[in-house]
Amino acid sequence: MTSPFFGRSIQVVRDLSVDEQAYLYDRTRALKEALQSRDRESIARFVINADGVGAYLFFMEDSTRTKESFRNAVKFHGLKLNDFGTSGSSFNKSESITDTFRMLVSYSDHSLFVVRTKLEGACRWLEESIGAYAERLGLQRPSFINAGDGRHEHPTQEFLDEFTFLEQAGWDRSSIHVALVGDLYHGRTAHSKVDGLSIFNEVRVDLVAPDELEMPPHYVSAMEAKGYDVRRYQSIAEYLAGRDVAPTWYFTRLQIERMGDRLLDRAAALRDAVTFRRDFLSALPDGARFYHPLPRHRVTPTIPTFLDDLPVNGWAEQSINGYYTRIIEIAMLAGHLGADFVGTPRVVPDYPDDFVREVSAQSSRKPDYKIGIKPVDRGIVIDHIGRGGEPADIWNQIDKIRRILGLNLVSSHGVYSSRSGHYKGIVSLPTVDSLTDSEMKTLGAAAPGCTLNRVEDGRVVRKYRMEMPPRIYNLPGIACSNEECISHPSHHEPVDPEFLRSGADRYLCKYCERPHEFGELW
Repeated sequence: MTSPFFGRSIQVVRDLSVDEQAYLYDRTRALKEALQSRDRESIARFVINADGVGAYLFFMEDSTRTKESFRNAVKFHGLKLNDFGTSGSSFNKSESITDTFRMLVSYSDHSLFVVRTKLEGACRWLEESIGAYAERLGLQRPSFINAGDGRHEHPTQEFLDEFTFLEQAGWDRSSIHVALVGDLYHGRTAHSKVDGLSIFNEVRVDLVAPDELEMPPHYVSAMEAKGYDVRRYQSIAEYLAGRDVAPTWYFTRLQIERMGDRLLDRAAALRDAVTFRRDFLSALPDGARFYHPLPRHRVTPTIPTFLDDLPVNGWAEQSINGYYTRIIEIAMLAGHLGADFVGTPRVVPDYPDDFVREVSAQSSRKPDYKIGIKPVDRGIVIDHIGRGGEPADIWNQIDKIRRILGLNLVSSHGVYSSRSGHYKGIVSLPTVDSLTDSEMKTLGAAAPGCTLNRVEDGRVVRKYRMEMPPRIYNLPGIACSNEECISHPSHHEPVDPEFLRSGADRYLCKYCERPHEFGELW
């Protein structure tokens, strides 16, 4: 039997399905019990101990717990360990991440990279590009584990968090009520909760953060779309003054280094809003537990040290669980575990390019209008551009169409009022007989909702309607607006921007998952 996890990567939490996450937690529970009971025979079943597997710790940001737990997890398996230090590497000579990993991938039969970087979406790009590069060289596709990328996600922290929540719940997955407290805007561990909490059937989330540090709206929307019951509070004091306080609290530190000057001036007030005080203890429900990804700020911790020896301390056990969960993650991606997995595997979404739809063409001639473009006898007419929008926006879309398709031709174009009273744009191309399939898909990506009419002898003989495409890629001029995304031009990595549709008119960057309205892509 072969493992369904061999050679896979973990960039975000949902790279493992809910059933696959449950498998990870079940195997971690068995490993922890074996280690605590010192059952050598049971422990040995988890050890990879394969000469051909090499693990790289590739940390471009400071880390203690994540890096050391992974280091010891690799040693547990007896694997070849490579600790990549960026300070003495060719990064100082402006080498790209892509070129660096092309070099490193050939040093083991199967390479596993644990990557922490400020470049959001880095592991997704490396999974694609280095995977394809390895296959061309006849090597096995390497695995990548995201150990934290900017303020995007930290999936392995989320897996240890959920394992800890399940321990607290006695392995009951029926429901959870959790308060997320602190810097929810910059805190990638809080962002990973959107998908990680799906291990529970019913989820209630209380977001406790002042406006400046609130959870980004697209993460809140994603929680609500999953059916989570979400409440919002400005401070711990406001939260405890209400009713139905969660028994599980998850704190995040204030990431001062990521804040602008305006927020730095308010740092003291922001800390006060999300720092637990001694007089709050009496308002906690029985059995309450506090968690924190650590480290705490030694001067101004949101969980003060007077709580360390009280029953609310759940973060000590939580931190230890990182070692156990990461042993299992490595074993799964190396193919050592997983042959006995039963359940629904991860489903990779399909994005078909069928958003150009042919519709019935009118058989009659179009009348001449007093305001508008005179009908052509032959050629292409692009109609209904930006229908219903404001004239300035429609003019911008016309310009975008002409620029992307290179329509520097004899033509007519303009913004007009349709018979229904809405504004729309029209581009008439009398010297163009047709567009290629690729050009039509490009048009559909640039101007969804428009129609393309092929005219012969003054009649529309073929008509196509352009719908919102499921993904947008390989087009000139598109770019992710997130300057920390690995696809952003400022990083000079050979990444082609790509956007995946999410909702009626919103797209997510394939790499950093930053949401964009359609018009923001160009």
